[in-house]
Amino acid sequence: MKISRRIAASRPLATTAMHGRVEAFRNEGMGIIDFSIAISHFPPPASVLDAVTRAVQDERTMPYTGVAGALDVRRSLCTKLARENGIAARAEEIIVTNGAKQALYEALYAMTDPGDRILIFKPHWPAYVTTCLLLGLEPVMADQPDAFTPESLAACPQVDLVIVNNPHNPTGKVYSKEELGHLCAWSHARGVQVIVDESYEHLSFGQVHTSFATLCDWRELGVVTIFSASQSYAMMGWRLGFALAPQPIAEAMQTLQGPITAATSHLAQVACAAAFDCGPQQHMIEEYRARRDTVLRHLRELPWIEMACPDSGPYLWGDVRSLTHDTEAFAEALLAEEGVAIMPGDALGVPGFIRIGYICDDTWTLMEGVRRLAAFGDRMANR
Repeated sequence: MKISRRIAASRPLATTAMHGRVEAFRNEGMGIIDFSIAISHFPPPASVLDAVTRAVQDERTMPYTGVAGALDVRRSLCTKLARENGIAARAEEIIVTNGAKQALYEALYAMTDPGDRILIFKPHWPAYVTTCLLLGLEPVMADQPDAFTPESLAACPQVDLVIVNNPHNPTGKVYSKEELGHLCAWSHARGVQVIVDESYEHLSFGQVHTSFATLCDWRELGVVTIFSASQSYAMMGWRLGFALAPQPIAEAMQTLQGPITAATSHLAQVACAAAFDCGPQQHMIEEYRARRDTVLRHLRELPWIEMACPDSGPYLWGDVRSLTHDTEAFAEALLAEEGVAIMPGDALGVPGFIRIGYICDDTWTLMEGVRRLAAFGDRMANR
């Protein structure tokens, strides 16, 4: 039996691996509180459920579609881009995917060759690095600057492509229009293509989100923008996303997607169109804001953790270097001793930090998890 060298040298994605462990523990009856990932306690929008119900009741609405997605779905997503993002796009520049991960993989596959250098700012979503390694690309890591400025970007190494996450996971930073303008100028000057992950576009708590594609000639530069329904519409398990790309790149992504999955299921496409037609879920955002503030208030009373207030997203990013730089060991001990799962910063490129997802479960469970985390850290600090 043979296992290929390329996959044997790869490791499972850290975020999904931790979530899988939590699920296995729960299946054994262990009461684990999972802060390692963000799974909303909200249901999907009612209009999405209504649209899918109607589709199920009408068999004619469940055919195979073109690989990129049904034309009416892609036209609906073009309308969303014009209305919410200020981007004028054509249906042939849209490809509907099984979540943001598939869009990322296909975009990188279509835009690069093995050995190309990919700039990734850390901390980072682990899938960026893992996907690059699977494709034989060279991840070039750089610390996320406090702001994109001509000076901070000039210090970046020469690369073929840069991945930008805006709003950012895990720090919650929302890049300003001015910062993105500097990135646009830098990309044009160096001839660097850009993948922009805007999966959390609607989870901003005040800072205005600007789509990078509105500030540049995205077709000429070679910009792919990725969108996901998972967090913005509480549809994590639905696996819905889409990418906006210049037509040659979109067609290349289709060439790859065809033999892998072909089109996403038509029911998923119906749900995708209905979700992105909903607009921001303000009630959900306000609930997340309240949870964020409550958890921050408790954790900031602890002397061993420093935590900034994120402008967006379902995560808190905490500095525990006063306790340890080995946050993998921290996470393992927390899980074993207190039954609380967090994501160690090592997995996101920055040891000494932890990522806490605070949107899961009911409020009591959330605060019980915070209490257990605080008790664990206090014990560790007093050893």
